[in-house]
Amino acid sequence: MNMKQKFLAGAVAASAMASAALAPVAHAEVSASVGAANMYYWRGYDLGNGDPAVWGDINVSSNGFYAGMWASSGDAALGTEYDLYAGYGSEVGGFTYDISLWSYSYPSEPVASPTGPGDLVEAVIGLGYGAFSLTYYDNIENSANPDGEDYWYTTVGAAVGDFSFTYGVHEYDYAHFDIGYAYNENLSFTLGLVADDVDGTENDEAKFVVGFSIPIE
Repeated sequence: MNMKQKFLAGAVAASAMASAALAPVAHAEVSASVGAANMYYWRGYDLGNGDPAVWGDINVSSNGFYAGMWASSGDAALGTEYDLYAGYGSEVGGFTYDISLWSYSYPSEPVASPTGPGDLVEAVIGLGYGAFSLTYYDNIENSANPDGEDYWYTTVGAAVGDFSFTYGVHEYDYAHFDIGYAYNENLSFTLGLVADDVDGTENDEAKFVVGFSIPIE
């Protein structure tokens, strides 16, 4: 993972969105799930170096607003991870849009000092029309990095029946192409291929991911 964003301001915005989402409690929807995969596949990378990952999430949504938490094992470099997020999505004239903030935290990070909420924050903008989608991820806070470097990541995708096709591009000259197949609501398969590796430092082998999830009712 589930690839990985000035959070004080971001946290205020996220809190406001979460409060808005929870306001009409009678109409709020709560969902949760747990899952596992044979690797932690994130934006073209195997973050677990071949080790499997287990994850869980909980989400609250109402009137287009949503907020939640996603947690996972499996990141070989950074350790256990939990992500907090809040956003809003809707549709206008057949076009869909979604705007959200994500905070990535690694409380047991073995390489450097542990990261908490606000150390690594992304703003995410998603657009869609029919089977096609475009998503832009912008790192707005990266205090976990000693150099304080920001980054961006973009995907374009299409869905055809149970199949999905995604092309992802990183700012730092690395791109990948994923072919996904949803066997059913619980079981999915992904083939990840390296499309461009300019500096040749990454593992260019194809990655085959098997994921299984179970909703918590």
